[in-house]
Amino acid sequence: MGLDYYKMLGVDRSSTDDDLKKAYRKLAMKWHPDKNPSNKKEAEAKFKQISEAYEVLSDPQKRAVYDQYGEEGLKGQVPPPDAGGPGGATYFSTGDGPTAFRFNPRNADDIFAEFFGFSSTPYGGTGGMGGGSGGGMRGSRFSSSIFGDDFFGSYGEGGGGGGSMYQAAPRKAPPIENRLPCSLEDLYKGTTKKMKISREIADMSGRTMPVEEILTIDIKPGWKKGTKITFPEKGNEQPNVIPADLVFIIDEKPHSVFTRDGNDLIVTKTISLAEALTGLTVHLTTLDGRSLTIPISNVIHPNYEEVVPREGMPLQKDPIKKGNLRIKFNIKFPTRLTSEQKAGIKKLLVA
Repeated sequence: MGLDYYKMLGVDRSSTDDDLKKAYRKLAMKWHPDKNPSNKKEAEAKFKQISEAYEVLSDPQKRAVYDQYGEEGLKGQVPPPDAGGPGGATYFSTGDGPTAFRFNPRNADDIFAEFFGFSSTPYGGTGGMGGGSGGGMRGSRFSSSIFGDDFFGSYGEGGGGGGSMYQAAPRKAPPIENRLPCSLEDLYKGTTKKMKISREIADMSGRTMPVEEILTIDIKPGWKKGTKITFPEKGNEQPNVIPADLVFIIDEKPHSVFTRDGNDLIVTKTISLAEALTGLTVHLTTLDGRSLTIPISNVIHPNYEEVVPREGMPLQKDPIKKGNLRIKFNIKFPTRLTSEQKAGIKKLLVA
């Protein structure tokens, strides 16, 4: 006994084209394999049968043959009710006999795609369900990330779903990255920078036009080199492409006095050997303009560091807290000493 296409779609023999479309829409969305990952084999079989039923009943020529001869007659060799017919059926001559009709079911994915307005490979898939009764699923055209809840929400079970379907997953343009040079003062105190950008935007008709925008970037105290500030989808607009994100990457300008090491600030002072041995006072202007006076009484050796707590960079997560200020020293040794100086130094050091 052949397949009952009317029963498969849940329609009666007097169903109209509109009835068939509504039934197919509901069942195809319900049984599409991407919607049924836990019972994919059953879904594939149902989906193929639903597609085949819709293909036959939505075509007057094939439906007339099916109504008269059933599935066996449709897929066998019987005289057609009319001459000529649409794709999906083969008409051939048996020699001196009448012209015969044979129906070859099409790829279920192709039927689905045509029904909802896709091109033949809407998502760039590599094949689909095999055509004919012996074909199997060779890999779905519809990726689950796109063919997901939002997709089924409009066209799934119980949904009327009018109009054309979401046609293809627009690709996201790669991010556009720009360096944003900042001084140590900017990164210490925080600041606001205004960036003027030019880009193309599209109107409802798809035409593009150039526009200029001002972007405001709030630099927070303690931000480090490599920090990224992202403005989503501020790139050029173009058909079927999600605009690129515009990304600014913090870069640190060289400073004349300080260098940065994480949350610490480092300054290097050149001092004489006499100062290294006898002590000195270091005077510094901080990045926020304060004057620091740091007396050092210790003997300064080549690897010595004077650490001033909480005078470094603000911590990014807690700007109230700060790293340390580390003072390093470059000891300038005399190029020559007189014999009297040598004798005096020896006497002092030995004593």
